Amino acid sequence: MRHILLAAIALIWATSALSQSVTPRPGWEVLETGKSYEQLIDDVKAAVKAAGMGVVTQAGPTQAAKSRGVEIPGNRVIGVFNNVYAVKMLEMSVAAMIEAPVRIYVTEEADGTATLSYKTPTLVFAPYVDEGGEGVAQLAMELDAIFATIAAEAAR
Repeated sequence: MRHILLAAIALIWATSALSQSVTPRPGWEVLETGKSYEQLIDDVKAAVKAAGMGVVTQAGPTQAAKSRGVEIPGNRVIGVFNNVYAVKMLEMSVAAMIEAPVRIYVTEEADGTATLSYKTPTLVFAPYVDEGGEGVAQLAMELDAIFATIAAEAAR
């Protein structure tokens, strides 16, 4: 009986942990939308392309979990960058490239809508300003504007 109770508690905890939303935090942008998870992913990809950037990576546990018989809310990380920015960043700080691509996070909410969130490039690249100089900060601010445009376009 005790094992069943512990299993039930673990299941409730896991389910509630998986249904949590991304909440605003310093250096993050979080945009709740009325769009479905799949629609928001498609709209992020279209907005990335329209902004002259590229989808470099995509990853998420949703499909792999489903193939194991586990249902979890939609969860996708989309890596976004452009070679022009990569070359510029490398000229200033080789170490900073560990942060590229900058990621956009699409999460499915319990009500069927989706949220778009991302760490701002100024937050992502801040640790490299001392090494790469003011150019790193300037490039990050330029990327901030591009990512804000992508997010606004995708979420609208």
